[in-house]
Amino acid sequence: MTAGERVVVVGAGVAGLTTAVVLAEAGASVHVIAEQVPGVTSLAAGAMWGPYLVEPKDKVDQWGQRSLEIFRKLAEDPSTGVRLTSGIEASRTAEAPPDWATTLPGFRPCEPAELPTGFTAGYRFTVPLIDMPAYLDYLLRRLDAAGGTVERRRLASLADAGPAPVIVNCAGLGAQDLVPDPDLRPIRGQHVVVTNPGLTEFFSEDTGLSSDLLCFYPHGDTVVLGGTAVDGEGDLASDDNAAADIRARCAKVEPRLAEARVLEHRIGARPTRATVRVEADRQEDGTLVVHNYGHGGAGVTLSWGCAEETGALLTAD
Repeated sequence: MTAGERVVVVGAGVAGLTTAVVLAEAGASVHVIAEQVPGVTSLAAGAMWGPYLVEPKDKVDQWGQRSLEIFRKLAEDPSTGVRLTSGIEASRTAEAPPDWATTLPGFRPCEPAELPTGFTAGYRFTVPLIDMPAYLDYLLRRLDAAGGTVERRRLASLADAGPAPVIVNCAGLGAQDLVPDPDLRPIRGQHVVVTNPGLTEFFSEDTGLSSDLLCFYPHGDTVVLGGTAVDGEGDLASDDNAAADIRARCAKVEPRLAEARVLEHRIGARPTRATVRVEADRQEDGTLVVHNYGHGGAGVTLSWGCAEETGALLTAD
C-alpha cells in the first residue's frame, strides 16, 4: 500500500469501520461500501471487551491485547462511548477464571457474599465497556476526519466493489455469499435495552456453550441486558419470548432491573467460523483482497488488532 492508494473497504460494522480508520490514518484513500451504515450486528453488541469463543487462540490473544491497549486510551475521552468499568464475571460451577481476565486491573476472586444466589465462583475486574451506537458514531467521525468516504450500497460480489487495486473484505456474515465462504454461519444474538435503575457495574455469567446468556452492561442512563447465542440462526426479527426470558434472568441477579422500562430490542447475527479469517488473497485480475471477518462474538474485542494486521498485510504485499 502506497500513500494515497485507493482502498475499498466492504462492510461498516466495527471491523470495517475500525479497519477503514486505520488505513485512512495511514495515508490510504479509503472508500467504505456497505448496505447498512453502521452495521446492525455491531450496533446490537453489548459490548464488553473479552475474547468470546474464538480461534486461533494465539492470534486472538495478540489481537485482543492490542485492542485492549487502544480501548484503554479511548476511555480517556467520554465522547468515544468507551468506559473502564468494574464488575463481576461469575459461574454456577467452580470454574477457573479465563486467562485473559487474570491480567486485568483489579482482578481478584469474589467473596461468597458478593455472588448472587446460585453462583459458586466469581471474579471481579475492570474492563472496557463500549456503548456501541456512540462508539460507531465516533468511528464514523474519525474516518471522515481522516478523509475517508462512505457509500451505502448492496454488493452482488466483491468484484462489484471495484475497480480498485485493493479491496478489504470486512463484510461479516455477508462474506457467506460475497467470497463465497460456506464455513461462515450466523449465531443470532438479542439484547434488551432498558432504563438504568442506578447500576454502575457490569455482571456477566460464564454460560459456556449455552444459547441462553446472562449479562448486563450499564451505559449511563441505559443498561444493555443479554442475551442469546442461537447457533445457525440469522433471523433479525425481535423474539418477544426470548426478550422476556432475558429480562427475567437479569432481574433474578439484579432485582432493580425488574421494573426498568424497555427502550428497544437489538438483534444481530454474529459472523462465526472455525477460525477468524485475516489474510491476503491476490485475485486473477491483480486485485489484492484482504479478508478480515468471522470474528463471532468477539468483533469489538479483536477490532483494532485485526485492523492493524490488515494494514500490515497491505504494506507487506
